[in-house]
Amino acid sequence: MTRSPIRPVSLQDLRRIADTLAALRSRTVSGAVMRSDRRQLRVEMADGQLLVVGVDLDEAGRPQLEVDVIRPPVEHGNQLEVRFETA
Repeated sequence: MTRSPIRPVSLQDLRRIADTLAALRSRTVSGAVMRSDRRQLRVEMADGQLLVVGVDLDEAGRPQLEVDVIRPPVEHGNQLEVRFETA
């Protein structure tokens, strides 16, 4: 199996990834799941947040590292429900 040459990660991408990971500092990990094709790792935090690390292809077909944090929706206590009637 031949591997494609490793493409250097831009400084901007590294900063974005570092900022994303810094938001999770001192959080407790409750579980982790790797996709069967090894293109995505999901790390579940005890507070309900998810860290998703994946590899996607860019426009030129080269692998691109993606890191995202998914936060659960914020509960807003008492909400006012408004219904509109159509004529």
